[in-house]
Amino acid sequence: MFAINEVNQSPDLLPNITLGFSLVDSCMSEMRAVGGVMSLMSGNNNPLPGYDCHLQSAMAGIAGELVSALSLPVARVLGVLNYPQVLRYLKKVSFHTPSGEVLRFNADGDIPASYDIINVQVLQNNFNLVKVGKFDPEANGGDKITLNISSLLWNEKFSQVPSSACSIQCCPGYRKVPRQGEPVCCYDCLPCSVGEMANDTDSSECVKCPPDQWSSEKKDRCITKVIEFLSYEEPLGIILVVMVVICSVLTICILIMFTKHQETPIIKATNRELSYILLVSLILCFLCCLFFIGQPSKVTCLLRQTFFSVVFSISISSVLAKTIMVILAFKATTLNSPLRKWLGPTIPRYVVGVCSGLQIIICSVWLNNSPPFPALNYQLENHKIIFECNEGHKLFFYMTLGFMGLLAMICFCVAFLAKNLPGTYNEAKLITFSMLVFCCVWLSFIPAYLSTSGKYTVAVQVFAILASSAGLLSCIFLPKCYIILLRSERNSRELLANNKRNRMFG
Repeated sequence: MFAINEVNQSPDLLPNITLGFSLVDSCMSEMRAVGGVMSLMSGNNNPLPGYDCHLQSAMAGIAGELVSALSLPVARVLGVLNYPQVLRYLKKVSFHTPSGEVLRFNADGDIPASYDIINVQVLQNNFNLVKVGKFDPEANGGDKITLNISSLLWNEKFSQVPSSACSIQCCPGYRKVPRQGEPVCCYDCLPCSVGEMANDTDSSECVKCPPDQWSSEKKDRCITKVIEFLSYEEPLGIILVVMVVICSVLTICILIMFTKHQETPIIKATNRELSYILLVSLILCFLCCLFFIGQPSKVTCLLRQTFFSVVFSISISSVLAKTIMVILAFKATTLNSPLRKWLGPTIPRYVVGVCSGLQIIICSVWLNNSPPFPALNYQLENHKIIFECNEGHKLFFYMTLGFMGLLAMICFCVAFLAKNLPGTYNEAKLITFSMLVFCCVWLSFIPAYLSTSGKYTVAVQVFAILASSAGLLSCIFLPKCYIILLRSERNSRELLANNKRNRMFG
Protein backbone atom coordinates (compact mmCIF):
# COMPACT_ATOMS: atom_id res chain seq x y z
CA MET A 1 0.00 0.00 0.00
CA PHE A 2 2.83 2.37 0.82
CA ALA A 3 4.54 1.67 -2.52
CA ILE A 4 1.35 2.14 -4.53
CA ASN A 5 0.59 5.42 -2.80
CA GLU A 6 4.15 6.59 -3.48
CA VAL A 7 3.76 5.76 -7.19
CA ASN A 8 0.34 7.39 -7.57
CA GLN A 9 1.43 10.57 -5.78
CA SER A 10 4.64 10.96 -7.77
CA PRO A 11 4.39 12.76 -11.12
CA ASP A 12 7.65 11.25 -12.23
CA LEU A 13 7.30 7.53 -11.63
CA LEU A 14 4.21 6.54 -13.73
CA PRO A 15 2.62 9.72 -15.16
CA ASN A 16 -1.07 9.50 -16.15
CA ILE A 17 -1.40 6.02 -14.65
CA THR A 18 -3.20 5.23 -11.45
CA LEU A 19 -2.56 1.94 -9.73
CA GLY A 20 -5.17 0.06 -7.75
CA PHE A 21 -4.90 -3.01 -5.60
CA SER A 22 -6.85 -5.81 -4.00
CA LEU A 23 -5.85 -7.47 -0.74
CA VAL A 24 -6.28 -11.13 0.13
CA ASP A 25 -5.34 -12.45 3.58
CA SER A 26 -3.53 -15.77 3.50
CA CYS A 27 -3.90 -16.32 7.24
CA MET A 28 -0.40 -17.81 7.12
CA SER A 29 -1.71 -20.78 5.11
CA GLU A 30 -0.22 -21.92 1.80
CA MET A 31 -3.60 -23.19 0.59
CA ARG A 32 -5.28 -19.86 1.42
CA ALA A 33 -2.44 -17.98 -0.29
CA VAL A 34 -2.68 -20.02 -3.52
CA GLY A 35 -6.50 -19.84 -3.48
CA GLY A 36 -6.41 -16.05 -3.05
CA VAL A 37 -3.99 -15.67 -5.94
CA MET A 38 -6.27 -17.75 -8.22
CA SER A 39 -9.18 -15.49 -7.29
CA LEU A 40 -7.17 -12.36 -8.06
CA MET A 41 -6.09 -13.72 -11.46
CA SER A 42 -9.60 -14.72 -12.58
CA GLY A 43 -11.31 -11.64 -11.16
CA ASN A 44 -14.01 -13.82 -9.64
CA ASN A 45 -14.71 -14.94 -6.12
CA ASN A 46 -14.68 -18.52 -7.33
CA PRO A 47 -11.32 -19.13 -8.98
CA LEU A 48 -11.48 -20.05 -12.65
CA PRO A 49 -7.99 -21.08 -13.80
CA GLY A 50 -7.14 -19.74 -17.26
CA TYR A 51 -10.03 -17.20 -17.39
CA ASP A 52 -9.78 -13.39 -16.98
CA CYS A 53 -13.11 -12.06 -15.71
CA HIS A 54 -11.96 -8.58 -14.70
CA LEU A 55 -14.70 -6.02 -15.63
CA GLN A 56 -12.48 -2.95 -15.55
CA SER A 57 -8.70 -2.79 -15.83
CA ALA A 58 -6.49 -5.90 -16.07
CA MET A 59 -4.25 -7.07 -13.23
CA ALA A 60 -0.63 -6.07 -13.77
CA GLY A 61 1.02 -8.30 -11.20
CA ILE A 62 0.87 -9.77 -7.77
CA ALA A 63 3.02 -9.00 -4.74
CA GLY A 64 3.40 -12.05 -2.56
CA GLU A 65 3.68 -12.43 1.16
CA LEU A 66 6.61 -11.00 3.04
CA VAL A 67 7.22 -14.53 4.27
CA SER A 68 8.98 -16.45 1.50
CA ALA A 69 7.48 -19.78 2.62
CA LEU A 70 4.06 -18.45 1.45
CA SER A 71 5.24 -16.42 -1.54
CA LEU A 72 7.18 -19.28 -3.23
CA PRO A 73 4.06 -21.49 -3.85
CA VAL A 74 2.33 -18.42 -5.24
CA ALA A 75 5.31 -17.75 -7.53
CA ARG A 76 5.14 -21.31 -8.94
CA VAL A 77 1.44 -20.87 -9.84
CA LEU A 78 2.08 -17.47 -11.39
CA GLY A 79 4.94 -18.83 -13.47
CA VAL A 80 2.72 -21.53 -14.99
CA LEU A 81 0.03 -18.95 -15.89
CA ASN A 82 2.59 -16.41 -17.22
CA TYR A 83 2.03 -13.75 -14.53
CA PRO A 84 5.11 -11.90 -13.18
CA GLN A 85 6.50 -12.49 -9.87
CA VAL A 86 6.73 -9.00 -8.35
CA LEU A 87 9.29 -10.19 -5.75
CA ARG A 88 11.78 -10.71 -8.55
CA TYR A 89 11.74 -6.98 -9.14
CA LEU A 90 11.45 -6.05 -5.52
CA LYS A 91 14.81 -7.77 -4.86
CA LYS A 92 16.44 -5.02 -6.91
CA VAL A 93 14.47 -2.13 -5.38
CA SER A 94 15.77 0.19 -2.71
CA PHE A 95 14.35 3.55 -1.67
CA HIS A 96 14.20 5.96 1.19
CA THR A 97 11.24 6.07 3.51
CA PRO A 98 9.80 9.40 4.62
CA SER A 99 11.85 9.05 7.79
CA GLY A 100 15.02 8.86 5.71
CA GLU A 101 15.70 5.18 6.32
CA VAL A 102 16.87 3.05 3.39
CA LEU A 103 14.46 0.20 2.60
CA ARG A 104 15.58 -2.79 0.53
CA PHE A 105 14.67 -6.45 0.02
CA ASN A 106 16.89 -9.46 0.54
CA ALA A 107 17.56 -12.43 -1.77
CA ASP A 108 14.31 -14.12 -0.66
CA GLY A 109 12.24 -11.05 -1.35
CA ASP A 110 11.77 -10.37 2.33
CA ILE A 111 12.26 -7.04 4.02
CA PRO A 112 15.21 -7.46 6.37
CA ALA A 113 14.18 -6.85 9.93
CA SER A 114 16.53 -4.78 12.03
CA TYR A 115 15.90 -4.03 15.66
CA ASP A 116 16.89 -1.24 17.96
CA ILE A 117 18.27 -2.21 21.35
CA ILE A 118 16.57 -0.13 23.98
CA ASN A 119 17.77 0.46 27.52
CA VAL A 120 15.05 1.17 30.06
CA GLN A 121 16.38 3.97 32.28
CA VAL A 122 14.52 5.06 35.39
CA LEU A 123 15.90 8.24 36.95
CA GLN A 124 13.93 9.53 39.90
CA ASN A 125 10.40 9.79 38.47
CA ASN A 126 11.42 9.79 34.80
CA PHE A 127 11.00 6.67 32.67
CA ASN A 128 13.12 6.82 29.51
CA LEU A 129 13.72 4.39 26.63
CA VAL A 130 17.20 5.07 25.31
CA LYS A 131 18.53 3.48 22.12
CA VAL A 132 21.92 1.95 22.97
CA GLY A 133 22.49 -0.34 20.00
CA LYS A 134 21.13 -2.20 17.01
CA PHE A 135 20.65 -5.75 15.83
CA ASP A 136 20.92 -6.20 12.04
CA PRO A 137 20.85 -9.86 10.88
CA GLU A 138 21.71 -8.80 7.31
CA ALA A 139 24.89 -6.92 8.22
CA ASN A 140 27.67 -7.70 5.74
CA GLY A 141 31.24 -8.02 6.93
CA GLY A 142 30.53 -6.69 10.39
CA ASP A 143 28.93 -7.45 13.71
CA LYS A 144 25.23 -8.17 13.65
CA ILE A 145 24.96 -6.53 17.06
CA THR A 146 26.33 -3.08 17.76
CA LEU A 147 26.17 -1.82 21.32
CA ASN A 148 27.24 1.40 22.97
CA ILE A 149 28.27 0.20 26.42
CA SER A 150 28.82 3.73 27.71
CA SER A 151 25.16 4.59 27.08
CA LEU A 152 23.89 1.80 29.31
CA LEU A 153 22.49 2.56 32.74
CA TRP A 154 22.80 -0.33 35.22
CA ASN A 155 20.79 -0.94 38.35
CA GLU A 156 22.25 -1.80 41.71
CA LYS A 157 22.37 -5.55 40.99
CA PHE A 158 24.46 -5.49 37.83
CA SER A 159 27.59 -3.62 36.83
CA GLN A 160 28.24 -5.41 33.54
CA VAL A 161 26.46 -7.42 30.87
CA PRO A 162 24.65 -10.28 32.63
CA SER A 163 25.00 -13.82 31.37
CA SER A 164 22.22 -14.99 29.11
CA ALA A 165 22.66 -18.63 30.20
CA CYS A 166 20.99 -20.11 33.24
CA SER A 167 24.03 -22.36 33.92
CA ILE A 168 27.70 -21.69 34.45
CA GLN A 169 30.28 -23.05 32.04
CA CYS A 170 31.34 -26.64 32.51
CA CYS A 171 35.06 -26.83 33.28
CA PRO A 172 37.37 -29.34 31.56
CA GLY A 173 36.75 -32.77 33.01
CA TYR A 174 32.98 -32.23 33.01
CA ARG A 175 30.26 -32.66 30.40
CA LYS A 176 26.95 -30.88 29.84
CA VAL A 177 23.72 -32.70 30.63
CA PRO A 178 20.59 -30.80 29.44
CA ARG A 179 17.80 -30.32 31.91
CA GLN A 180 14.53 -31.80 30.75
CA GLY A 181 11.77 -29.31 30.09
CA GLU A 182 14.12 -26.31 30.19
CA PRO A 183 15.84 -24.27 27.43
CA VAL A 184 18.99 -25.63 25.81
CA CYS A 185 21.08 -23.08 27.69
CA CYS A 186 20.09 -24.72 30.97
CA TYR A 187 22.19 -27.75 31.83
CA ASP A 188 24.05 -29.49 34.64
CA CYS A 189 27.78 -30.27 34.71
CA LEU A 190 28.61 -33.89 35.48
CA PRO A 191 32.19 -35.19 35.92
CA CYS A 192 33.50 -37.56 33.30
CA SER A 193 33.50 -41.23 34.18
CA VAL A 194 36.69 -43.03 35.17
CA GLY A 195 38.82 -43.59 32.07
CA GLU A 196 37.25 -40.68 30.17
CA MET A 197 38.28 -37.07 29.74
CA ALA A 198 37.07 -33.71 28.40
CA ASN A 199 39.70 -31.05 27.73
CA ASP A 200 37.36 -28.23 26.58
CA THR A 201 34.88 -26.08 28.43
CA ASP A 202 31.20 -26.89 27.92
CA SER A 203 31.97 -30.27 26.36
CA SER A 204 28.86 -32.18 25.35
CA GLU A 205 30.53 -35.58 25.62
CA CYS A 206 33.51 -37.12 27.38
CA VAL A 207 36.08 -38.97 25.29
CA LYS A 208 37.23 -42.44 26.32
CA CYS A 209 41.00 -42.75 26.77
CA PRO A 210 42.95 -45.28 24.65
CA PRO A 211 43.70 -48.68 26.23
CA ASP A 212 47.28 -47.70 27.10
CA GLN A 213 46.23 -44.42 28.73
CA TRP A 214 44.10 -43.35 31.66
CA SER A 215 42.31 -40.17 32.67
CA SER A 216 44.12 -37.77 34.97
CA GLU A 217 42.84 -36.99 38.44
CA LYS A 218 40.91 -33.97 37.11
CA LYS A 219 39.81 -35.98 34.03
CA ASP A 220 40.92 -33.15 31.75
CA ARG A 221 43.50 -35.20 29.83
CA CYS A 222 44.69 -38.74 29.21
CA ILE A 223 48.01 -39.83 30.69
CA THR A 224 50.09 -42.88 29.82
CA LYS A 225 49.57 -45.84 32.14
CA VAL A 226 52.50 -47.07 34.23
CA ILE A 227 53.81 -50.50 33.19
CA GLU A 228 54.21 -52.57 36.35
CA PHE A 229 56.07 -55.79 37.07
CA LEU A 230 58.13 -57.13 39.97
CA SER A 231 61.53 -55.61 39.22
CA TYR A 232 64.94 -56.04 40.78
CA GLU A 233 65.22 -52.32 41.53
CA GLU A 234 62.20 -51.92 43.82
CA PRO A 235 62.42 -52.72 47.57
CA LEU A 236 60.14 -55.77 47.34
CA GLY A 237 62.23 -57.29 44.56
CA ILE A 238 65.47 -56.55 46.41
CA ILE A 239 64.19 -58.22 49.60
CA LEU A 240 63.15 -61.35 47.72
CA VAL A 241 66.50 -61.55 45.91
CA VAL A 242 68.38 -61.24 49.21
CA MET A 243 66.25 -64.03 50.66
CA VAL A 244 66.97 -66.21 47.60
CA VAL A 245 70.72 -65.62 47.92
CA ILE A 246 70.78 -66.32 51.67
CA CYS A 247 68.76 -69.53 51.37
CA SER A 248 70.78 -70.73 48.37
CA VAL A 249 74.13 -70.07 50.08
CA LEU A 250 72.93 -71.78 53.27
CA THR A 251 71.81 -74.86 51.29
CA ILE A 252 75.13 -74.99 49.42
CA CYS A 253 77.00 -74.83 52.74
CA ILE A 254 74.92 -77.71 54.09
CA LEU A 255 75.62 -79.72 50.93
CA ILE A 256 79.35 -79.09 51.34
CA MET A 257 79.15 -80.11 54.97
CA PHE A 258 77.35 -83.33 54.09
CA THR A 259 79.92 -84.24 51.43
CA LYS A 260 82.73 -83.49 53.88
CA HIS A 261 81.19 -85.74 56.59
CA GLN A 262 79.68 -88.30 54.23
CA GLU A 263 81.39 -91.21 55.99
CA THR A 264 79.95 -90.37 59.39
CA PRO A 265 77.11 -92.54 60.76
CA ILE A 266 74.46 -89.83 60.73
CA ILE A 267 74.96 -89.17 57.01
CA LYS A 268 75.03 -92.86 56.10
CA ALA A 269 72.00 -93.67 58.24
CA THR A 270 69.83 -91.07 56.52
CA ASN A 271 70.59 -92.18 52.95
CA ARG A 272 73.34 -90.01 51.50
CA GLU A 273 72.12 -90.23 47.90
CA LEU A 274 68.62 -88.98 48.74
CA SER A 275 70.08 -86.24 50.92
CA TYR A 276 72.25 -85.00 48.07
CA ILE A 277 69.30 -85.12 45.62
CA LEU A 278 67.11 -83.22 48.07
CA LEU A 279 69.75 -80.57 48.76
CA VAL A 280 70.46 -79.98 45.07
CA SER A 281 66.74 -79.79 44.29
CA LEU A 282 66.24 -77.29 47.14
CA ILE A 283 69.06 -75.13 45.73
CA LEU A 284 67.28 -75.16 42.38
CA CYS A 285 63.97 -74.35 44.10
CA PHE A 286 65.50 -71.26 45.66
CA LEU A 287 67.15 -70.19 42.42
CA CYS A 288 64.00 -70.70 40.32
CA CYS A 289 62.50 -67.74 42.22
CA LEU A 290 64.74 -65.49 40.12
CA PHE A 291 62.65 -66.42 37.06
CA PHE A 292 59.69 -64.70 38.72
CA ILE A 293 61.52 -61.41 39.31
CA GLY A 294 62.29 -58.92 36.53
CA GLN A 295 60.58 -58.05 33.27
CA PRO A 296 58.77 -61.09 31.86
CA SER A 297 60.19 -62.57 28.67
CA LYS A 298 59.34 -65.57 26.54
CA VAL A 299 62.04 -67.70 28.17
CA THR A 300 61.24 -66.77 31.79
CA CYS A 301 57.51 -67.26 31.22
CA LEU A 302 58.13 -70.75 29.84
CA LEU A 303 60.47 -71.73 32.68
CA ARG A 304 59.10 -70.10 35.82
CA GLN A 305 56.17 -72.45 36.49
CA THR A 306 57.40 -75.61 34.74
CA PHE A 307 60.94 -75.55 36.17
CA PHE A 308 59.58 -74.79 39.64
CA SER A 309 57.04 -77.63 39.39
CA VAL A 310 59.63 -80.22 38.32
CA VAL A 311 62.33 -79.38 40.91
CA PHE A 312 59.73 -79.13 43.66
CA SER A 313 58.36 -82.53 42.68
CA ILE A 314 61.90 -83.92 42.91
CA SER A 315 62.25 -82.44 46.40
CA ILE A 316 58.98 -83.86 47.69
CA SER A 317 59.53 -87.25 46.05
CA SER A 318 62.97 -87.36 47.69
CA VAL A 319 61.36 -86.75 51.06
CA LEU A 320 58.79 -89.44 50.30
CA ALA A 321 61.56 -91.88 49.37
CA LYS A 322 63.36 -91.03 52.63
CA THR A 323 60.19 -91.80 54.58
CA ILE A 324 59.70 -95.13 52.83
CA MET A 325 63.30 -96.08 53.50
CA VAL A 326 62.90 -95.25 57.21
CA ILE A 327 59.98 -97.67 57.46
CA LEU A 328 61.81 -100.40 55.50
CA ALA A 329 64.92 -99.99 57.64
CA PHE A 330 62.92 -100.52 60.83
CA LYS A 331 60.99 -103.50 59.46
CA ALA A 332 64.17 -105.20 58.17
CA THR A 333 66.09 -105.33 61.45
CA THR A 334 66.58 -109.11 61.46
CA LEU A 335 69.20 -110.78 59.29
CA ASN A 336 66.68 -113.12 57.66
CA SER A 337 64.10 -110.43 56.88
CA PRO A 338 62.96 -110.51 53.20
CA LEU A 339 62.76 -106.72 53.24
CA ARG A 340 66.53 -106.32 53.50
CA LYS A 341 66.89 -106.75 49.73
CA TRP A 342 64.87 -103.52 49.26
CA LEU A 343 67.19 -101.43 51.40
CA GLY A 344 69.40 -100.54 48.45
CA PRO A 345 69.10 -97.48 46.18
CA THR A 346 66.53 -99.09 43.87
CA ILE A 347 63.33 -98.00 45.62
CA PRO A 348 64.46 -94.35 46.20
CA ARG A 349 65.46 -94.04 42.57
CA TYR A 350 62.16 -95.45 41.37
CA VAL A 351 60.14 -93.20 43.67
CA VAL A 352 62.03 -90.06 42.65
CA GLY A 353 62.06 -91.05 38.97
CA VAL A 354 58.37 -91.91 38.71
CA CYS A 355 57.10 -88.88 40.66
CA SER A 356 59.28 -86.35 38.86
CA GLY A 357 58.57 -88.10 35.54
CA LEU A 358 54.80 -87.68 35.99
CA GLN A 359 55.30 -83.98 36.70
CA ILE A 360 57.53 -83.65 33.63
CA ILE A 361 54.76 -85.22 31.51
CA ILE A 362 52.19 -82.75 32.84
CA CYS A 363 54.54 -79.80 32.12
CA SER A 364 55.34 -81.14 28.63
CA VAL A 365 51.65 -81.34 27.73
CA TRP A 366 51.23 -77.82 29.16
CA LEU A 367 54.06 -76.39 27.04
CA ASN A 368 52.83 -78.19 23.95
CA ASN A 369 49.14 -77.27 24.15
CA SER A 370 49.01 -73.91 25.91
CA PRO A 371 52.48 -72.51 26.67
CA PRO A 372 52.84 -69.44 28.92
CA PHE A 373 53.79 -66.17 27.20
CA PRO A 374 54.50 -62.55 28.22
CA ALA A 375 51.50 -60.25 27.91
CA LEU A 376 50.38 -56.73 28.78
CA ASN A 377 47.22 -56.78 30.87
CA TYR A 378 45.23 -53.55 30.38
CA GLN A 379 42.13 -54.68 32.29
CA LEU A 380 43.44 -55.82 35.66
CA GLU A 381 44.02 -52.33 37.09
CA ASN A 382 42.67 -49.05 35.76
CA HIS A 383 45.73 -46.81 36.06
CA LYS A 384 48.37 -49.47 35.39
CA ILE A 385 49.42 -51.89 32.68
CA ILE A 386 50.43 -55.16 34.29
CA PHE A 387 53.33 -56.81 32.45
CA GLU A 388 52.82 -60.44 33.36
CA CYS A 389 53.22 -64.00 32.20
CA ASN A 390 49.98 -65.34 30.85
CA GLU A 391 49.99 -68.92 32.10
CA GLY A 392 47.96 -70.19 29.17
CA HIS A 393 45.31 -72.68 30.25
CA LYS A 394 44.94 -72.36 34.01
CA LEU A 395 44.04 -76.05 34.27
CA PHE A 396 47.66 -77.10 33.74
CA PHE A 397 48.90 -74.68 36.42
CA TYR A 398 46.47 -76.09 38.97
CA MET A 399 47.29 -79.66 37.88
CA THR A 400 50.99 -79.13 38.70
CA LEU A 401 50.11 -77.62 42.08
CA GLY A 402 47.63 -80.41 42.74
CA PHE A 403 50.19 -83.09 41.91
CA MET A 404 52.71 -81.54 44.31
CA GLY A 405 49.99 -81.29 46.95
CA LEU A 406 49.13 -84.97 46.48
CA LEU A 407 52.78 -85.98 46.92
CA ALA A 408 53.03 -83.84 50.04
CA MET A 409 49.90 -85.38 51.57
CA ILE A 410 51.10 -88.93 50.85
CA CYS A 411 54.50 -88.10 52.32
CA PHE A 412 52.87 -86.55 55.40
CA CYS A 413 50.63 -89.56 56.01
CA VAL A 414 53.47 -92.09 55.60
CA ALA A 415 55.81 -90.06 57.85
CA PHE A 416 53.07 -89.61 60.46
CA LEU A 417 52.59 -93.39 60.68
CA ALA A 418 56.34 -93.87 61.18
CA LYS A 419 56.96 -90.96 63.57
CA ASN A 420 57.02 -93.16 66.70
CA LEU A 421 59.40 -95.79 65.35
CA PRO A 422 62.53 -96.11 67.55
CA GLY A 423 65.95 -95.22 66.22
CA THR A 424 68.70 -92.76 66.87
CA TYR A 425 68.52 -91.17 63.45
CA ASN A 426 64.80 -91.67 62.71
CA GLU A 427 63.79 -88.88 60.30
CA ALA A 428 60.06 -89.64 60.37
CA LYS A 429 59.28 -86.97 62.97
CA LEU A 430 61.31 -84.37 61.13
CA ILE A 431 59.68 -85.25 57.81
CA THR A 432 56.21 -85.13 59.41
CA PHE A 433 56.84 -81.64 60.71
CA SER A 434 58.40 -80.46 57.43
CA MET A 435 55.38 -81.72 55.42
CA LEU A 436 53.06 -80.01 57.88
CA VAL A 437 54.89 -76.73 57.29
CA PHE A 438 54.83 -77.34 53.54
CA CYS A 439 51.08 -78.00 53.44
CA CYS A 440 50.29 -74.97 55.64
CA VAL A 441 52.32 -72.67 53.39
CA TRP A 442 50.66 -73.80 50.17
CA LEU A 443 47.15 -73.92 51.65
CA SER A 444 47.69 -70.29 52.67
CA PHE A 445 49.11 -69.53 49.25
CA ILE A 446 45.91 -70.36 47.31
CA PRO A 447 43.62 -67.65 48.80
CA ALA A 448 46.49 -65.15 48.86
CA TYR A 449 47.27 -65.89 45.19
CA LEU A 450 43.63 -65.45 44.15
CA SER A 451 43.09 -62.25 46.14
CA THR A 452 46.13 -60.29 44.92
CA SER A 453 46.89 -58.82 41.51
CA GLY A 454 49.83 -57.63 39.47
CA LYS A 455 53.33 -57.87 40.89
CA TYR A 456 51.99 -58.83 44.31
CA THR A 457 50.63 -62.09 42.90
CA VAL A 458 54.14 -62.94 41.74
CA ALA A 459 55.59 -61.90 45.11
CA VAL A 460 53.13 -64.17 46.94
CA GLN A 461 54.20 -67.19 44.88
CA VAL A 462 57.90 -66.39 45.35
CA PHE A 463 57.40 -66.12 49.09
CA ALA A 464 55.50 -69.44 49.14
CA ILE A 465 58.37 -71.15 47.28
CA LEU A 466 60.95 -69.68 49.65
CA ALA A 467 58.94 -70.49 52.79
CA SER A 468 58.15 -74.08 51.85
CA SER A 469 61.69 -74.78 50.64
CA ALA A 470 63.16 -73.23 53.75
CA GLY A 471 60.77 -75.36 55.83
CA LEU A 472 62.06 -78.55 54.23
CA LEU A 473 65.66 -77.43 54.65
CA SER A 474 65.38 -76.40 58.27
CA CYS A 475 63.23 -79.29 59.48
CA ILE A 476 65.19 -82.09 57.82
CA PHE A 477 68.79 -80.86 57.71
CA LEU A 478 69.36 -78.34 60.50
CA PRO A 479 69.06 -81.00 63.28
CA LYS A 480 71.72 -83.08 61.52
CA CYS A 481 73.94 -80.01 61.15
CA TYR A 482 73.53 -79.40 64.87
CA ILE A 483 74.75 -82.95 65.68
CA ILE A 484 77.63 -82.78 63.18
CA LEU A 485 78.90 -79.38 64.37
CA LEU A 486 77.99 -79.22 68.05
CA ARG A 487 77.22 -82.77 69.26
CA SER A 488 79.84 -84.86 67.54
CA GLU A 489 79.69 -87.50 70.33
CA ARG A 490 76.24 -88.50 69.08
CA ASN A 491 77.62 -89.02 65.57
CA SER A 492 79.40 -92.31 66.39
CA ARG A 493 79.23 -95.96 65.35
CA GLU A 494 78.96 -97.10 68.97
CA LEU A 495 75.76 -95.14 69.53
CA LEU A 496 74.26 -96.51 66.31
CA ALA A 497 75.27 -100.10 67.20
CA ASN A 498 73.83 -99.84 70.70
CA ASN A 499 70.59 -98.51 69.28
CA LYS A 500 70.30 -101.40 66.81
CA ARG A 501 71.02 -103.90 69.66
CA ASN A 502 68.34 -102.35 71.77
CA ARG A 503 65.82 -102.66 69.00
CA MET A 504 66.69 -106.32 68.35
CA PHE A 505 66.53 -107.48 71.99
CA GLY A 506 63.85 -105.22 73.27
